[in-house]
Amino acid sequence: MGKRVLAWVGAVGGAVVAAAIALPRWLEPKLVYQPVGASNFLTRPNYAAVEAGRTMSRIEDVWLTTADGVRIHAWLLGPRKGKVDELPVFLWFHGNAGNNAGWLPRYETMVDLPARVLAVDYRGYGKSEGTPSEDGLYRDADAAWEYLTRERGIPPGRIFIYGFSLGGAVAIDLASRVRAAGLVIESSFTTLPEVAAAHYPVIPKSIIRTKMDSLSKIGKIAGPKLFFHSPSDEVVPYGLGRRLFEAASGPKEFLEVEGAGHNETFEAAGERLFDAVRRLVRNAGGQPSPRP
Repeated sequence: MGKRVLAWVGAVGGAVVAAAIALPRWLEPKLVYQPVGASNFLTRPNYAAVEAGRTMSRIEDVWLTTADGVRIHAWLLGPRKGKVDELPVFLWFHGNAGNNAGWLPRYETMVDLPARVLAVDYRGYGKSEGTPSEDGLYRDADAAWEYLTRERGIPPGRIFIYGFSLGGAVAIDLASRVRAAGLVIESSFTTLPEVAAAHYPVIPKSIIRTKMDSLSKIGKIAGPKLFFHSPSDEVVPYGLGRRLFEAASGPKEFLEVEGAGHNETFEAAGERLFDAVRRLVRNAGGQPSPRP
């Protein structure tokens, strides 16, 4: 009887351990990626505005095909008036939640620099096909870079890569493999397991499969870099953003934005951010006009 009890206890213990490992892994992609489709009622009005041409900027629908055959949707935004061929282009990677329509006001604010913006919806987001994954997002970024440099013929020296939060990891991975004009990182992190540890300290970092290891890549990136983050960030700890900045090579600049939540830092930075972006572009050899 004792042996049976011990065997039963061992079996239950093994099942508990297996569940403790399997549950976080099952939950992981649901926590890391939170896509919203184009039909969502919250973002549908912005899609309708783009389709009807009722936006401040000129917006072109762009469809990309990744190396693994996934169709990705993006928007190419630019000013409605004036020449655009010589403007800087910001290749923009948004955060882990929502879709391009939800971030449209930010893109249009950047167009006022003046600049153009290629805003990418990752696989599974918005109108894009597929299911998000770490390697998949990197392939999406590759397809966007190929579109700008090969199909549109835009010199890499005019392309600036922009990444917000999770998009910062996508931006840094791409920038570590191509020669962009510069890099802008908003409220991003060193590695995804370190973000997870800040929120779920009981889960071992070793079992998290999505690494998004920006810390090991940031030092490989040449050219000017701008980082901005808020000490009040409730999602990505400010300390991780600072460590990422400190690991980067120069030239670089860090803009601290006081009192802003994770999704408010861009707006809270205001004109300070645009002054910093103008410096970034000038450091890269461009000459953006003063913002209207």
